[in-house]
Amino acid sequence: MRRQLLPALVVTIALTVLLGIVYPLVVTGISAGLFHNRADGSFVKQNGKVVGSSLIGQQFVNSDGSPNKNYFQPRPSASSYDALASGGTNLGPSNPKLIAPASGPNCYIVNGSCYQDTVPARIDAYRQLNGLGSNVSVPIDAVTASGSGLDPNISVANAQLQANRVAESRNMSPDSVMNLINDHTQNRQWGFLGEKTVNVLELNTALDRQGSGT
Repeated sequence: MRRQLLPALVVTIALTVLLGIVYPLVVTGISAGLFHNRADGSFVKQNGKVVGSSLIGQQFVNSDGSPNKNYFQPRPSASSYDALASGGTNLGPSNPKLIAPASGPNCYIVNGSCYQDTVPARIDAYRQLNGLGSNVSVPIDAVTASGSGLDPNISVANAQLQANRVAESRNMSPDSVMNLINDHTQNRQWGFLGEKTVNVLELNTALDRQGSGT
């Protein structure tokens, strides 16, 4: 019994030290050295203060909860942009809860109007916020939530449709806002997966820096 117990105990201790202490420390050290920003959470700073993470979507709203016209708006969130409640709606595209007019007290305010949280209502709210006609096609990512509810990126088309509203609100030229969108457009993953996207937080902080002359 002793001859079997002692080697088992030694192996257990050795593997615990190797896999529970040494390996995590090595991986942490490598990631901190080679991918410092990502390993620390990909935080975005403005004037020396952390304003969010480029990996996590967040709201840009006024005190009453309405969208702030000075900023590009992210995708809708099924988790109310709460990282602790990350998740999607798990509703299919033909689900009545998404496509039918909603009823009830839950809504969000755009220009003083209450919009229910359904895709048709989101389309109306998006057009209203950005001053778009009823014949303008709205990008799907502007009116549907992502699987996590915390998507930090929007499509290039979504950003471009918001550009005039942001430029007007900030008294900037539309061309300068479009240039910022181009500067913050990310290529497809690995060059062929998905579509080009724009990181909302990074674009908004760039707007603030340009507006302050920094």
